[in-house]
Amino acid sequence: MANYSYDESGNMAAYFVLTFLSIFLVPYTFASLSTSKPPSLSGCQCQQCTAQRERIRKREHGSLLTPKLGRRTLIIVGGWAVVAFLVYKVVNADNQDKVYDPFEILGISTAATTKEIKSHYKKLSRKFHPDKVKLAVNETMEAVEAKFVEITKAYKSLTDETIRKNWETYGHPDGRQEVSMGIALPPWIVESSNNIWVLGAYGVLFGGALPALVGRWWFGNREKTKDGIHARSAAAFFKDLSEESGLNDVTGSLGKSFEWELPNGQPGKVDAELARLEGQIKEKLDGKWDEIVKVSEAASKDHASRRRALILLYAHLLRLPVQHSALQKEQTEILLQTPTLLNAMLNISMARNWLLPTIAAMRLHAFLAQAIPPGQVDLKAAQLPGIEPSDASSLPKSESSDFSAAIYALSKTEPAALPDAQKALERLGHAEIVDASFKVIGERFVTPSSFVHLLVKLRLAPLAKDGSAVQLPKPETNDKRDSDFLLSKKDMEDLPQGEYTNGYAHAPHWPANRKPSWWIVLADVKSNKVVVPPIKVTDVPVADPQRGLDYRSYKIQFQAPQTVGLFTWKVYVVSDTFVGEEAARDIVLKIDDPSVLATEEPDAEDDISEPEEDSLAGQMALMRGGSVKKAGREESDDESSTDDDEEGDAKNDDDSSSDSD
Repeated sequence: MANYSYDESGNMAAYFVLTFLSIFLVPYTFASLSTSKPPSLSGCQCQQCTAQRERIRKREHGSLLTPKLGRRTLIIVGGWAVVAFLVYKVVNADNQDKVYDPFEILGISTAATTKEIKSHYKKLSRKFHPDKVKLAVNETMEAVEAKFVEITKAYKSLTDETIRKNWETYGHPDGRQEVSMGIALPPWIVESSNNIWVLGAYGVLFGGALPALVGRWWFGNREKTKDGIHARSAAAFFKDLSEESGLNDVTGSLGKSFEWELPNGQPGKVDAELARLEGQIKEKLDGKWDEIVKVSEAASKDHASRRRALILLYAHLLRLPVQHSALQKEQTEILLQTPTLLNAMLNISMARNWLLPTIAAMRLHAFLAQAIPPGQVDLKAAQLPGIEPSDASSLPKSESSDFSAAIYALSKTEPAALPDAQKALERLGHAEIVDASFKVIGERFVTPSSFVHLLVKLRLAPLAKDGSAVQLPKPETNDKRDSDFLLSKKDMEDLPQGEYTNGYAHAPHWPANRKPSWWIVLADVKSNKVVVPPIKVTDVPVADPQRGLDYRSYKIQFQAPQTVGLFTWKVYVVSDTFVGEEAARDIVLKIDDPSVLATEEPDAEDDISEPEEDSLAGQMALMRGGSVKKAGREESDDESSTDDDEEGDAKNDDDSSSDSD
């Protein structure tokens, strides 16, 4: 009969917990180790960018004395620490269910004879007999007697026939033993005095904590859209944006969303700092601040968190220093949230095919990255180290990506900052559309409702040390390269082997490492519509004809219009990192009528389809009543032409003979 008992020592409970921890920790740890880390990219080497990358590293990873551990790391370290403790406890626990083996107790081989067993037993008796053993410091007489009894029982198990039979039959010299089944629970859990506490713990865990956790997850997901923003932020974007919305409208709508995206800051402690920042913002914006607050609907005290976020956002755009550490942390959170919010705004605008708000949201990315007030493209020279926005406003206006005036002014006013500015120029470049065309795979013409590819070839023209754009030759047309790319399933052409990636951009004011990207937009400017959803591309190569890299191709597939005619559209290439870094080109899509194309070359098709009269195919065609080519006329023409040639040759001979006479 089995005897059930609770785990007094806790060994079985350790096995239970160890099993379930291993089931969770092993795959969780491997998933953490196998997580693809972003490759280490090179960045701008100017002093501002180098110092900013060091601040980012300390914020994300901490220092040697104060390391910053993520939640995943803490779970893994804590879990394996518990596993190590349980393994130690299991290894050092006494095994009460050990199989009885007299040979192991006596320390002899299983092949030993009876004579060898008796001889070995006598030696052990003289050594472990209680009357002959001298007790050690930590040894008791009870332990010595138990050891001698164990040796004697093992000896009798091998020499006494009855006892040996019991051992061989039941696994123990004393015969059948009671089976002991342990339950992996400590006895205090089922003790009557602890019933209330145990039931209370179960009630809190399964009746309170678990439903609260599931409810928080469920309702939290309901509050978020698929773009990862709060549903009320998306509703504000949907309500505020219109077909004519520009940069100011997009910025105001963005300011509203921070009320729901970020937790409310601690009031009172930083009010003086916020008041100081707002006073400086008013001074720099010359009265425009009240209009911005009005557009964002942040004037009311009910929207204090919205106004607070707006102050920190414009403190970044105007490059105002924030002194309080709590406000610095809050400003960083606000800035890192803006790309997600702007991408959600883009999706809402593109769902309605609106061009102006789409381009405005794209451009706002760059203004935030370079800490330049929205819409002030004339201050693009302030992206260079050593040039402040006040200095950039006095430079000559230029619509191209030429920084020669800024470099010249910097060399005169602050020559020490010139090397850093030249290092930043290496990371800027100028986006250039090498070519843009419409292609249909396997066809020369575009017909209504056919699947068309917009093929755009881009490259970055490097900037010289004086800030001027390097003039590059136009690359040669490569039809095979274009055809291979169109037949592939990728939207971006593969780069050749080598270091062709862009690396981290020059963005010393942005609180994270930033890799530059560009949007390719196909738009109908006349109707203010986006023709097809834009694509975002990265790793646009810096043109280097010496290495054979002139451009990189990108494609967007869409269905052609159903009507025949000419469609005059425009291709935009907008940067998300550099202010004023845009390229545009007009492009025309011609939709041809298939019925007209079919009647353009009928004669050529007839020549190919009609057989000759004197051929077997021609005879069969005549029997069926079909048309064939007449061979007689051609032969007669050939004969007549031959005769004419002979007559002409004879006449020439006569003339030559008369001349000789």
